[in-house]
Amino acid sequence: MTLEALRDDDTSPPHGLDDVSDLVRRARTAGLDATLTIEGRRDGVPVAVDRTAYRIVQESLTNIARHAAAATASVRIDYRPDALVIQVDDDGEATQDTPPVPGVGLLGMRERVTALGGHLRAAPRGEGGFTVQAGLPVGRTS
Repeated sequence: MTLEALRDDDTSPPHGLDDVSDLVRRARTAGLDATLTIEGRRDGVPVAVDRTAYRIVQESLTNIARHAAAATASVRIDYRPDALVIQVDDDGEATQDTPPVPGVGLLGMRERVTALGGHLRAAPRGEGGFTVQAGLPVGRTS
């Protein structure tokens, strides 16, 4: 998979959740069997959360292309009343015995998520592969 397929050009406006399906499509075009699942109703997601969610998916798919030697990836976006949860899983080479090496991409994700009051978990999955899960508060009350 070529990383260029997942990069944005510098002249385009900032991307958000509306553009995640295009990221997944580009990953498929580049040879990764990627899927997107969206749960819940999108309602009142703040702009900063919207852009951060896109960047998490983009960086996760880029990391899969760069490091995972994965055949498949799944992207799940779950709109909840108080949070937006993003999860990206792959079936790559990571195992419980190979702890993640925090590179610039993971550190950048963690900084963005923390700045919004959210949480990020990035770790090998028990069944093999790697998972990135971010919870971003949306600041709504019911």
